[in-house]
Amino acid sequence: MFQFFRNFFKTKLGLAIALAFLGLIALAFASADVSSTGTFGGIAGGDRVAVVGDEKISTSDLVRATNNGLDSFRQDQPTATMQAFLREGGLDGSLEALINRSAIMGFAQQHGIRAGDNLINSEIRMIPAFRGPDGNFSEDTYRQALAQQRVSDAQVREDLGTGLLSQQLLIPAGFGATVPDKLAYRYAQLFKERRRGSIALLPAATYAPSGKADPKVLRAYYDSNRDVFVRPERRTIRYATFDSSALGDRIEPTDAEIAARYERDAAQYAASETRDVTQLIVPTEAAAKSIRDRVAGGASFETVAREAGLRASPVVDVLREGLSSQASPAVASAYFAAARGAMTTPARSPLGWHVARIDAIDTTAARTLAQVRGELTDTLREEKRVRGMADLASEIEEQLEDGATLAEVTEDLGLDLSTVGPALADGRLYDTPQRTLPDVLRPALATAFQMDEEEPEIAPVESGQTYLVYEVGDIVTAAAAPFAEIEDIVEARWRATEGMKAAQAAADRVVARLRDGKSIAQALAAEERRVPPAQSVDMTREDLARQRERRIPPPLALLFSMAEGTTKKLEAGGNAGFFVVRVNDIAMDDIAEDDPLIAQAQRQMGPLLGEEYADQFRRAMREELGVSRNPSAIEAVRTQLAGN
Repeated sequence: MFQFFRNFFKTKLGLAIALAFLGLIALAFASADVSSTGTFGGIAGGDRVAVVGDEKISTSDLVRATNNGLDSFRQDQPTATMQAFLREGGLDGSLEALINRSAIMGFAQQHGIRAGDNLINSEIRMIPAFRGPDGNFSEDTYRQALAQQRVSDAQVREDLGTGLLSQQLLIPAGFGATVPDKLAYRYAQLFKERRRGSIALLPAATYAPSGKADPKVLRAYYDSNRDVFVRPERRTIRYATFDSSALGDRIEPTDAEIAARYERDAAQYAASETRDVTQLIVPTEAAAKSIRDRVAGGASFETVAREAGLRASPVVDVLREGLSSQASPAVASAYFAAARGAMTTPARSPLGWHVARIDAIDTTAARTLAQVRGELTDTLREEKRVRGMADLASEIEEQLEDGATLAEVTEDLGLDLSTVGPALADGRLYDTPQRTLPDVLRPALATAFQMDEEEPEIAPVESGQTYLVYEVGDIVTAAAAPFAEIEDIVEARWRATEGMKAAQAAADRVVARLRDGKSIAQALAAEERRVPPAQSVDMTREDLARQRERRIPPPLALLFSMAEGTTKKLEAGGNAGFFVVRVNDIAMDDIAEDDPLIAQAQRQMGPLLGEEYADQFRRAMREELGVSRNPSAIEAVRTQLAGN
């Protein structure tokens, strides 16, 4: 109900970096400027981008953090380029995360707060990504995960330590925060607020230049916006697959193997008997005999047990061997000597004296080798298939490590070698985006975009039923497309950009007319170019809340954040133009002091208030430590990462 309040008022805890799969909390701090000179790692502007207290953050740290941030960004947008990531504020977010780490560690160190090695080890062992096939922590899995993410054990421990320190500092700061009654009343009352106004769109296409574009203008636009025209990295993949058919007759079990397995599991195929019983355990033999005699005399076992203050318990599928080990041989003998429906002779175990009623007897006859041959054959064939596939995969892997080419391996196995691509990191084919890579390549796609050319790999797919042998052929790195190849695209984007500039100027004119007292219809009609009429809005925040499952349109969200009688402009996404938003009237209804909305507002806004407390605590830590930035070094890193 109050989800839209979160969109309007919720503060951010920052951006996680370095290990996306660890889900560490990052903390945001403001900063000031610091100047420095010199060079470091080929980057002009100094060897540090920021200083937090006494801790320096180097340019190489920022480069590494931004690259890691791009890897995380690509989990949602696989084809994203570094240029796009920088436009989205990726470098600034990465720098903030580095400042956060240094600040939280410096403040904790000053005040004697620490995260010990044992605590960090415990956290590592609890991370699901580091568990082996048995569900327990695996050192091999841990090392493989670190290698895949290109981070060291020390970096993981530092990240975890920072996260643990932030929990120790910030969770108590915001824990248990409650919203005052008057504030909760005000927000609950907002739910009944009604707003009337208008929203007009000034389309960029309406104001875009017409006629033939000047080639020099287009070229200049291209040169100053090259990062917009970057084509994503694409790769050609060569691959082959093989399954158990590559093993031939090797997976068929022999008569000797079948006989040996039958002999090994002889107990499984021997005659067996299980029993379902209802039992009672009492302290003395006399009590057990008394209960048995009363049941034998016609009383109900359950009734006799209940009268004695006990409860008879049913036990199903009891085996003699199991009962002998769990209770005692005497109890097992008594239970398996009685007939169906009879009461057993009292027998003793370490728990007391047992007496039971035999509810059911299930007898299974012994099965001969001939009777179970088919079952054994299927079991052995599957075992040999799994083992044979693993052995064959190991042999291929050894051949590849010894320098064999993918073509040589596939020829040796008689496999068909296929080539597909160029492909993008999201699986689409570059030349025909409506088509995608074969499904068998999907599990290996992420790895394929980290491999070098002609360095073949092998991987299981389809739960080990099939194996994939593949390599990357041609790699075309992300780069701006040549102007001659995309001149039409450049022209279209230039027209859109110019249209946006003109639409913005038109929005400014419309806003000025509205502030001079004209109606929105008059303000739009005064434009030289014909624009769509304004849309009237008359709705409550309750109506807005009903749209929380969908994305609330930005101009509508803006209308509900403005003051009465005001007008604002808002850029529409995708170079669509500019909105002009006008709020004519705001009406507010009173609500009862015991309205359930008030309690609901207190519950939902409590965590938000806790975040505000934590944010104020972060600001206090920042002021105590002191945070400074080196603008020239930051811009130098930005330039290097952008490829300029």
